[in-house]
Amino acid sequence: MQLQTVSLKIRMDCEGCELKVKKGLSSLKGVKSVDVDLKQQKVTATGFVNAKKVLKAARSTGKKAKPWLCAKAPPAFVRATQDTSIATLREEHLTTMLSDENPNACSLM
Repeated sequence: MQLQTVSLKIRMDCEGCELKVKKGLSSLKGVKSVDVDLKQQKVTATGFVNAKKVLKAARSTGKKAKPWLCAKAPPAFVRATQDTSIATLREEHLTTMLSDENPNACSLM
């Protein structure tokens, strides 16, 4: 097994939750370090570990845990753009989506 880093999104409300998760993951065989970012609800475990076992250990603390997803934003979501058609298209889409004439608008709200 090789050294790897496993990042998880774990719901933590306080420093007690943070300590419980850190202690639970630190006791896992092969874990060299555990870093917790309470603000981002992100926990990173580094060591000679299996990602599934780290996730299972995190869930065994009683906390809701899932793999940390770091997806790249699609080009349409870039903030600084000179193309005004993108902004207009998105605004029109939102207006239509929340319109009274849209039969699915109720499910969005």
